Parts: sequence; structure tokens; C-alpha cells
Amino acid sequence: MLKEFRAFIARGNVLDLAVAVIIGAAFGKIVTSLTEDVLMPIIGRIFGGLDFSSYFIPLGKIPPNLAGSTDYVALKQAGVPLIGYGAFVTQAVNFLIVAFIIFMLLRTVNRAMAMFEKEKAQAAEEPKAEAAEIALLREIRDELKARPPA
Repeated sequence: MLKEFRAFIARGNVLDLAVAVIIGAAFGKIVTSLTEDVLMPIIGRIFGGLDFSSYFIPLGKIPPNLAGSTDYVALKQAGVPLIGYGAFVTQAVNFLIVAFIIFMLLRTVNRAMAMFEKEKAQAAEEPKAEAAEIALLREIRDELKARPPA
């Protein structure tokens, strides 16, 4: 069983997947930082608040020590049921950024692959024209072969 497991792990696609997951996690942190630290404050400012995560609707009783609080995380930790639409909007913006970046990446790769395939097809169908000297030498050789031996 250990040998089979080692063979499974050593396969190229498993290693590629592991690398992709690690890079994806790092990329996710970058996108999260871009969203939370750069974009959401701008969007929050446009919509009238500096902290977009403070947009929520409480569905239950708020403890007296947190009455009037707009700290979503503190209320959530206190067990207050909340609809955190600000956090949802943040995640939606995160998703749109990642989806757009992946779209642009795939679009670029598809264009590069199409260009590569086009060049490959052109190279396969168009043999290189031989140089004039080679053609002339070939004709001379053919003429010499056609002559009767002396």
C-alpha cells in the first residue's frame, strides 16, 4: 500500500496540483489584501462608510456590553446572528477579481496556443523553397546522370 501511495504521489499531475494549490493560496491572500485593503475602502467611501464589513443586519438580541456596536467580528464572536451583507459584497468583489484575472490568463494562453498551432500548421504545409544554388546543382546532377557513360 505504501508503494502504491508513493507512486500516486510521485505522478506528475499530483505534484502539479500540489504546486497549483500552494500558488493559489498565496494568490488568494494577495487578492484578499487587494480587495480588503485597497478596493473595499474606496467602495465603502463611495457608499458612505469607510469600513464595508460594518454593513450587517442583526437578527437577534445584542448583548448590553456591545449595544450600538458596529464591530461585525465582535458581534459575531458574541453569538449574535447577523446577515453580513458587507462581508458578502467583499467576497463577491474578491470573486470577480479572481474570475477576471483567470479569464485574462486563459484568454492569453488560448491566443498563444492558437498562434502556436497556426505557425505549426503553416510550417507543416509550406515546405521551404530551396535555394537557387541547390536547385541548379540538382539539375546538373540529373543531367550528368542522364548522359550515357563515356
